[in-house]
Amino acid sequence: MQVSVITCTYNSEPFLADSIASVLAQTYPDIDYLFVDGGSTDGTLQRIAAIERPVRVVHEVRGGISHAMNVGLSEATGDVIAYLHSDDFYLDGAVLAKVVRAMEQHDVGWCYGRIESLREQKRMPENFVAPRYSAQCLLRGNFIPHPAAFVRRDWLERVGGFEENLRYAMDYDLWLKLARLGAPYELDEPLTVFRVHPGSLSSANRLAALREDLEVRLAHCGRRPWLWLESWLRYGVRRHRMIRQGL
Repeated sequence: MQVSVITCTYNSEPFLADSIASVLAQTYPDIDYLFVDGGSTDGTLQRIAAIERPVRVVHEVRGGISHAMNVGLSEATGDVIAYLHSDDFYLDGAVLAKVVRAMEQHDVGWCYGRIESLREQKRMPENFVAPRYSAQCLLRGNFIPHPAAFVRRDWLERVGGFEENLRYAMDYDLWLKLARLGAPYELDEPLTVFRVHPGSLSSANRLAALREDLEVRLAHCGRRPWLWLESWLRYGVRRHRMIRQGL
């Protein structure tokens, strides 16, 4: 299977080198490398142009990150889609090979692994123990890390890609839609490093992201009032905790 790695960029030059290097280091032989750029003016495009292998760039894509990822999907040629944001990078060169092998052996439409975080140049493991996957557990909270998730293109197309009216929880909404088609395969190891910095969208707007996460969960609860109640209670507790911590 061919893997399309889609990286959305906008003035991403300070962090892009690590992301590019991690893709170029992959041992998997069939990679379609695609950038979707929102009109960068800081040297991002020059860094992409310096890549010493064939890549493709879609220029001047406006309308937010969800729209950019959908544009990437429409331009991709791969059987498997990987969204690697410009400030994240793969943990080692075997990541894509592991993913394809797992998807083929277990005949699944999507799979995911875990992440590490990079904060002030220090790599750290996740600070929680992720639950085992079930559709019910996923509806209670998003534990699937976007940079370590991989989806067959035909499955993404079947669910319509990302909801473009969402700014923070578009990935969670997508996982819940994919869960209706089938369960993913879980790789119990870190695959990607998530960079935490002041410009990170979800990090810089955590209260707004928490509210949108609630709205997505409620939209998928259906006529199950106990899940509505549980969702509101979880939201209230987490919001109170964030406010107390000054986040």
